[in-house]
Amino acid sequence: MTTTYTSRYASSPIDAKHYDTDRLRSEYLIEQLFVADTISLTYSHYDRFIVGGAMPINGAVKLETIDALKADYFLFRRELGTINVGGPGVVTVDGTEYEINFKEAIYVGMGNTEVTFASKDAANPAKFYINSTIADIAHPTKIITRETANLLEMGSGDTCNERNIYQFIIRSVVDTCNLQMGMTELKTGSIWNTMPCHQHDRRMEAYFYFEVPQEQAVCHFMGEPQQTRHIWMQNEQAVISPDWSIHSGAGTANYTFIWGMSGENHDYNDMDKYNPDQLK
Repeated sequence: MTTTYTSRYASSPIDAKHYDTDRLRSEYLIEQLFVADTISLTYSHYDRFIVGGAMPINGAVKLETIDALKADYFLFRRELGTINVGGPGVVTVDGTEYEINFKEAIYVGMGNTEVTFASKDAANPAKFYINSTIADIAHPTKIITRETANLLEMGSGDTCNERNIYQFIIRSVVDTCNLQMGMTELKTGSIWNTMPCHQHDRRMEAYFYFEVPQEQAVCHFMGEPQQTRHIWMQNEQAVISPDWSIHSGAGTANYTFIWGMSGENHDYNDMDKYNPDQLK
């Protein structure tokens, strides 16, 4: 088996405000995504969202179905997006090869029966960060680069959140059922990735932090606006953000993060914003 998984169950905000550090981390933090020659998945019961990573070194690794899906193959009723955060790689979808380089994405639609991930150089392996959601329509496979993504330039140096947002998998760029996925690069000197922070009650989200320098960290903020909590995160870790939770982060150095969303609404601006002076 090249595919492994664990499950995370939904939690109530009433309960979550009583969690200590260890419980917060066990419920929401995904500490290791990239294991050699393995596809590591976390199946969240928030919108049946799957977060994962694939790091092929000695050959291609195949995306296999998992028990939680009760399906003959992984994409039987699912769609998938992946962004490569490592060396040059190849994603093969039902026999067709797609070269995916650093910070490039591929969308793979429902109904494709065989998906494999490979590196072009074992000494510099690809690292495929994976998000998957349920789907009900089969859409075509498509590569998205930073040049073909929708670019938003947001924030300012005055508020330490100047950043470029690359919308890779949204309906204005690629046909998709439920999955939305993109990448935010902070500019030098900026540390806040999402300010004003917000909730979106009709969809959940997952954050993946990478390019965090050694011995540096990112503090991810979550919880209800009047009951905020934080989780300290290292490089190449992910965190599950429930629909009732704010989500924001600040780093001790520059970093990049990937966001993925699923839910009943595709409007990117469907959110309830909270200014910093409203938070507790």
